[in-house]
Amino acid sequence: MNNVKMYRNIFNHGENLKKVFNLPADTEPVKLCKKLFSLEVKAHKLAEDYCNGVNNVDSETWEPLTDKILEQIDKFTGFKNKGIPVFVNGDARGYALKIDDEYVRANNIKIHKDWGGYGIIAPDFRDF
Repeated sequence: MNNVKMYRNIFNHGENLKKVFNLPADTEPVKLCKKLFSLEVKAHKLAEDYCNGVNNVDSETWEPLTDKILEQIDKFTGFKNKGIPVFVNGDARGYALKIDDEYVRANNIKIHKDWGGYGIIAPDFRDF
């Protein structure tokens, strides 16, 4: 993919996320996507470690570790107070940061989705 198309996709995704999370109009969409993508990378690494049983990520540590990531996301999206069901997916075969599929369908959310209809918060647009 060429960089122009990739950055256009990132910009458009950021604009859509601003609508999903009801963020201020002056929120920079590319910066928003970059913040979320860095958290996606961390969350996906946790999912890999959890699935592989390495780096002390197990059933006891999973939730406290993912809660820290969700707290960071909430700081700049406010998803908790808005009732948006954001979660960290523990299946390392896909994206980690998602919005519940029923919420996505019920609210006609226009962001990238996986095969199950879950909203993907921080897709890797290098792959599109």
